[in-house]
Amino acid sequence: MSKSIFETLNTINVNDKVEKKSNLTYLSWAWAWAEVKKAYPSASYKVHGDPTTSKPYFYDENLGYMVMTSVTIDDQTLEMWLPVMDRTNQAMKSESYEYNTRYGVKTVDAASMFDINKTLMRCLTKNLAMFGLGLYIYAGEDLPEVTETKVVAKPKKAAAKKDATATELKVGDENWPNVEKYVLANKTKDIGYICNQLSRKYTYTPEVIEKLKSLLA
Repeated sequence: MSKSIFETLNTINVNDKVEKKSNLTYLSWAWAWAEVKKAYPSASYKVHGDPTTSKPYFYDENLGYMVMTSVTIDDQTLEMWLPVMDRTNQAMKSESYEYNTRYGVKTVDAASMFDINKTLMRCLTKNLAMFGLGLYIYAGEDLPEVTETKVVAKPKKAAAKKDATATELKVGDENWPNVEKYVLANKTKDIGYICNQLSRKYTYTPEVIEKLKSLLA
């Protein structure tokens, strides 16, 4: 039985294609769209604008700007929307304005076409997440569901093959300082890569994997 669109895209690890700004995680829209097109060449997307103005956004003077996209993959269409916000996640409007914060007054700049274009691409990325690509990031998870299962299983296979020569790794043992240095030097890698490399020399338990994850956080 072939995988569904969601099952196919939801298993892709996107960790090395994201960046964090103000405690928010953003996925590269160009990479996300390329991955979808590789898997589904007929995929397409559409930017929905205000039909009364023919602009690629909707605007309310009290609420601000909103953009909307839709993505179609194999005759399945899903929509997504996103407000245009500044770096502190305040809704932007046609003119700058001030609002009270806990520590004083903050000024929000007026939205520009650059802000709207940037939000459109973020909206597209969020739209693709509805099909499964990178959805685990929005759910606050570190790895896609299927990848997590494989990571736990691989050390067991390595232990079976190298039981006679591999060294059992434990948190805090004499080998741990070197392992810790290796992990910290490779923080751009995901947990699956780290486990695969370490399994060439060590066997370890799920407790060790959890500790490795905390080092990568």
